[in-house]
Amino acid sequence: MAKEVGVIVELARGSALDRNLRGDTPRSVSSGRVVLDHLAGNENGSLGPPPAGQVVMSVLSPEALRRDPQAVQDSVGQADTGDEPPVIIVEAAEYLREDELAAVVEAADLADRTVILRVLADA
Repeated sequence: MAKEVGVIVELARGSALDRNLRGDTPRSVSSGRVVLDHLAGNENGSLGPPPAGQVVMSVLSPEALRRDPQAVQDSVGQADTGDEPPVIIVEAAEYLREDELAAVVEAADLADRTVILRVLADA
């Protein structure tokens, strides 16, 4: 049985991504499978490296998640992070679409773990 929350998206409060997700909320966010964690960005409005978890994958944009869901599943499933959650870094994003989130939710379900998706900056 899948966990209720599979993915936590960490994003900068007030970023373009934040505004776009509020305007066009993906189904997985509305359903509660994906939760948004609005964090204070630095002076440039971006986030730094994650303070917790182990980075298991880094991509330039969220489109890479949709293009290669098997790589997402492999990265999350093979991670030996102990009690810490696996973290996927997205370097820059203006939008997060349902199919991009679905790849991470699927990987989290298969690994039976909560995954952090951290978006560092606006695209």
